[in-house]
Parts: sequence; structure tokens; C-alpha cells
Amino acid sequence: MGVFSSMEHYDYGELHLKRDAATGMRAIIAIHDSRLGPALGGCRFIHYDTEAEAITDALRLARGMTYKAAISGIKHGGGKSVIMRPPGQFDRTALFRAFGQFLEDLGGHYITAEDSGTSLEDMEVIRSVTKNVTGVKPEHGGSGDPSPYTALGVRRGIEALVKFTLSRDSLEDLNVAVQGIGHVGYYLCKELHQLGAKLIVADIDPLKAERAQREFGATVVALDAIYSTECEVFAPCALGSALNDQTIPQLKCKIVAGAANNQLAEPRHGDDLFQRGIIYGPDYAINAGGLMNVASEVTGYDEPKTREQVMGIYDIIWEIADRAKNAAQPTNQIADMIAQERLANPR
Repeated sequence: MGVFSSMEHYDYGELHLKRDAATGMRAIIAIHDSRLGPALGGCRFIHYDTEAEAITDALRLARGMTYKAAISGIKHGGGKSVIMRPPGQFDRTALFRAFGQFLEDLGGHYITAEDSGTSLEDMEVIRSVTKNVTGVKPEHGGSGDPSPYTALGVRRGIEALVKFTLSRDSLEDLNVAVQGIGHVGYYLCKELHQLGAKLIVADIDPLKAERAQREFGATVVALDAIYSTECEVFAPCALGSALNDQTIPQLKCKIVAGAANNQLAEPRHGDDLFQRGIIYGPDYAINAGGLMNVASEVTGYDEPKTREQVMGIYDIIWEIADRAKNAAQPTNQIADMIAQERLANPR
């Protein structure tokens, strides 16, 4: 599929590409929609086998950010950026300065934040070039790492689905299988552990899984075994497309609710979960806590107000589940419908 065909497939929009010869930077900024405000979304810095793979990732992620902002009531459009990680040695600081200049050239049309492969320190480097960045240090008017807020929102979404589906008011002794113990996965494990949940974890990095075992008493299983683990909740917190033709038939859970973006390999996999009696917490709704956090920096960070907004993800997920039940439709379709309604009426 060509670039314009891909843009049409994801209902775009704008796609900006820049190559910086001095640093070797190859960056993509995808702006899906700006009806609600300037596009806001994280910057991903990982290895891609091909340029087409990087472009597709940016397009899919930015579209999800549009829907995430809309369903959360945030006055921003959807955007995402991807920097293709160079092979071999490179000057990271110079590379992120070059990316900051790329942002500055767009004049505030897109605002970035931390994502897979980037850090608070990278955001600080970008900040030295442009103001169009969030997730910077608190002393610079930022809120720091958004991961704890993403995890808090996912925990609240899990609480809503556990109450809605299992009629349980508590997570005490609830079995939760967490796939991916990165920044957000770790904080989600911490949130769940504090509420008495029993954790089963898997990660490509054994040290991260062992940390969860040591700190939270988690049971560690192999990567492939996490899908078939018997549990009430399966929480995908790694990269996208975890729910697909191969993995869904293995699931032995009642609820899927995690922090990863683009958990469904294709929209039809939401139908597959629905037909199997598994309720799904749509990813862009349940993991919106991080976006709520960084979006608040744009107008002046207010931690108590932001936390209250993130806690409200419980109500967002409950509304989706309730409407899905009444309409006898998959939750991902209902979430899309709500987001589209808000995009159609930006006021």
C-alpha cells in the first residue's frame, strides 16, 4: 500500500517527514485530526525494519490519539511522531535537538510527549529547541513521567469492568495477567498489588518480570503462556496487535483491559472477543490517563484537577460497557461511535 493509500485507509490528514543529514534523523509526524485543537501525542523512538512499517505505526497511533482525546473530552486533535532508531552509534542529544527543530517548523500544529523508547530527558532536550513539548520536568512547568497516570486510569477502567461484569466492588484476590512490565506495566502492577490483586506477568526482558515478582509477589510465566493463563483480567501493556487470530482463541479471561495502544490487530478482533463473551476495555479510552496528564500542561499543570480527571476514566469505561450491553454490540464499536459523535460536534 502506498503512502497516500495508507493515509486514505486511516482517514487522514497530514503526514510530515524529515531527514536530517547531520544527525541521521529520519522522523515522521502524523497529524490525523485537529478539529478539537492542536494535535497532541507521543514520540516513539524504536527500530523499524522498513520505512513503510514506521509510517503505518505513526498513522495508526495518531488515529488512536484523535479518538482518545475525543472520548476523554480533551481539546486536542490526534497526532503521533516516530523517529526511526538509527543503527550503530549516534548522538542522541543532537538527534532530539534536530527533532525539536522539526516540531518548531510546524508552528505548534503538533505537540509531542514521551512514548515507547523516549524519556523525560529526551523531552528536556526537545524543550531546549521548542515549547511544543509536554512531559518535561516539574521545575520547567511540566508534570514529569506520564506513566503513573496512564496506569492509574487503566486501574480505574479495570475496576469499572470488574464491577460491571463480575459484580465485584473490590480487586482483592482478583487474578490479573499483565503482558509487558515496562513503564506503564510496572506502575499498573503497583496499583493492582496495592488493592490486593494477584498478578501473573510476562515480559521479553526477564529482569522486568523478576522485579514484579520481587516487589509485588507476581507469578512469572513465559511470553507465549501469558495468553492462556487462567485469570479474570488480561492486561496487554506491551506493543500493539496483541489481540489477533492466534492469541484470542487462547484467552481464558472474562475481561481484556490494558495500557497498550492498538491492542486489536484489526477491528474485527473486537467482534471476536464479543462473540466469545469477553468484554474489552477499548485501549484509547482506558489508557487516556497519560494524555489527560500531559494535556493539562498546555494550559498550566494542576495535579489535583488532573488526578480527578484520570479517576473519571471509571465513568468513561462504564458508559461504554453499558451502551454496548444495551445495543448488543462490541465495546470497540461503541467507543468509536461516542468519539465520532464528539468529533462531529467540536463544541
